[in-house]
Amino acid sequence: MPREKVLIIEDDDNLQEALRYRLEQDGYEVHSAMDGEQGLDLAREAQPDLIVLDIMMPVLDGFEVCRILRQETAVPIIILTAKGEEVDRVVGLELGADDYVVKPFHTRELLARIRAVRRRSRPGDNALPIGEAVDVLNAGDLQLNLTRHSATLGECALALKPKEFSLLALLMSGRNRVFTRDQILERIWGFDWVGDNRTVDVHVRRLREKIEADPSEPTRIVTVRGVGYRFEG
Repeated sequence: MPREKVLIIEDDDNLQEALRYRLEQDGYEVHSAMDGEQGLDLAREAQPDLIVLDIMMPVLDGFEVCRILRQETAVPIIILTAKGEEVDRVVGLELGADDYVVKPFHTRELLARIRAVRRRSRPGDNALPIGEAVDVLNAGDLQLNLTRHSATLGECALALKPKEFSLLALLMSGRNRVFTRDQILERIWGFDWVGDNRTVDVHVRRLREKIEADPSEPTRIVTVRGVGYRFEG
């Protein structure tokens, strides 16, 4: 059975080597890059199962790397931020990071975060290979054009509100991946959202009414009880 691949994008030699050693001891295949540009190239080449991404780096910073990656793939990303820099964590999560670890940290904490993120993303994660950005998402007769911000079901145009469109695009881009309500809130509404996470359920219900043959027995957006939602097409 092939080992899961982790890409570390971190410009601190000592930290990078320490993480590599600990992850390899834990059974992972580890790839590493010293700057954002090299990290992007290696992500597209190695196709990792998870990326550990530092924010402060030369050439391309972690924010830009995260933004570009999220246009190309749903691969889980854990960002590394400096102690006390809450704004970095907020921006990173809004750009699509799945979790964060604050420096300095113990490698056990990072390993625990990696395992948790992989548990959430592993079931049937069919993200497109990194580097193959798409303008259109298709699932049977359902199509989302990300460039035009339009949606069709068969020959009919769908009237989706902005949040409905963003939610459907998120779920479709990570087809068969389970997204928790909190992950959806962070991605679509932003980390500083102060409302109830039931707003996710409301939007899912509205989407089902528009894209499901029978909204009471959904086959596209499926509820994973106690976790969140998964798009099955």
